[in-house]
Amino acid sequence: MCDDAQICFAEVVAGSAAWLSRGLSCVCAQRRESDARPSFDLTPSEEECLQRLQNRIDIAYDSSIPEHQEALRALWNAVFPEEELQGLISEQWKEMGWQGKDPSTDFRGGGFISLENLLFFARHFPKSFKDLLWKQEGDRSAWEYPFAVAGVNITFMLIQMLDLEAVKPRTMVGAIFLKFLSGNASLFRVFALSMFIMFLWKFISFPSHLGLV
Repeated sequence: MCDDAQICFAEVVAGSAAWLSRGLSCVCAQRRESDARPSFDLTPSEEECLQRLQNRIDIAYDSSIPEHQEALRALWNAVFPEEELQGLISEQWKEMGWQGKDPSTDFRGGGFISLENLLFFARHFPKSFKDLLWKQEGDRSAWEYPFAVAGVNITFMLIQMLDLEAVKPRTMVGAIFLKFLSGNASLFRVFALSMFIMFLWKFISFPSHLGLV
């Protein structure tokens, strides 16, 4: 058992990323072999977890909803606690890696759950969040990603890869994920964080390492 919560969570993140990478590789191979995908039966608890998650996925970010406004402000305050936010539409948002002065235009398919995932990361692991935001580790590349937008896109990518909008999972990795999810309601956030770190840190943050620039 771990004595340090940060170390424990880091191990979970690393393990989750490795497991998910292997699983997604298998899924890709399965899709190449056959266009027909089987469906996997779920237990009542797994069906309940999937339905709850789908309900969250279906919520689009809406700048007129106070809860959504507060979540966006909370994200700013978690990342820049000493800098007062001038408004939900402000040039300041570009500092966090949004494409323009209005973050609401960047959520698209990621929805409100992508904001929840970013907020979870910023609140629970502020140092890692800021290290990635400011690219404080590794070699800087000529091309750099828009940080917040990348986080939204990774949530969207996970939803698609795990086939979470289907009535039943149609891939083995999706079925296994739901089995884990039924025992840990926060697992989707753990996987989102895993993928966020894995992709941004190793593949997007410093593409010169991969010969991309």
